Amino acid sequence: MASIRQEKVSELIKRELAVIFQRESRTMFNGMFITVTKCRISPDLGNAKAYLSFMAVEDTDKAIETVQSQVWKIRKMLAEGAGKALRRTPDLNFFVDDSLDYYDTIDELLK
Repeated sequence: MASIRQEKVSELIKRELAVIFQRESRTMFNGMFITVTKCRISPDLGNAKAYLSFMAVEDTDKAIETVQSQVWKIRKMLAEGAGKALRRTPDLNFFVDDSLDYYDTIDELLK
């Protein structure tokens, strides 16, 4: 179970990443529409897992590789945006959130 501090930090990282993806989508990510759905942080606040959802992207594996290739720039921007609230900027790991695909599959099976 996550502590209150973990929840606050993960929510802060989620908001800051959303701003970064919105602001830099044209230049860094080839115009992809990226949504941060969840963010989980380790108990020592050193590692963060961000789950991303991509709109109108056919190959999500290639899209996550594009984001992963820019991880050091994203981490630097995160440090600039949330640096006063965090003692140390966590290492970022990005994963594809496929909960919408799972929802669609279940919906089709129930019809």
